[in-house]
Amino acid sequence: MPERHGKKPSVLFVCVHNAGRSQMAAAWLTHLAGDRVDVRSAGSDPGERVNPAAVAAMAEVGVDISAEVPKILTVDAVKESDVCITMGCGDACPVFPGKRYLDWKLDDPAGQGVEAVRPIRDEIKTLVEGLIAEIAPATP
Repeated sequence: MPERHGKKPSVLFVCVHNAGRSQMAAAWLTHLAGDRVDVRSAGSDPGERVNPAAVAAMAEVGVDISAEVPKILTVDAVKESDVCITMGCGDACPVFPGKRYLDWKLDDPAGQGVEAVRPIRDEIKTLVEGLIAEIAPATP
């Protein structure tokens, strides 16, 4: 799904609160793919703020998500995305023809300390690297 006629691939990450997994995934994709991909994230039941342990875990690897704010999942966000990746909210994401849907099985960092969030952060990075190789590989 590389750029089609000048259009960058777009990815939507969805988890329940848009406070941990989806925020880390969006940040990794932005950090690793740069402007090769349009990135958004949302939650089916957004929290009030991004999980402080997720903020701390990402800061440890030089990625700042402290200014991010949980956002509500909208039908338009799904329609505007080529790939929709759910992380623990499954059926809450509307399904439209022509979209690619993935479900990443990841532990929920809610209520966890940074020690528990680190392996989730690292697993998300690995998944995002695989996604980039598929949809927006670097050109020489």
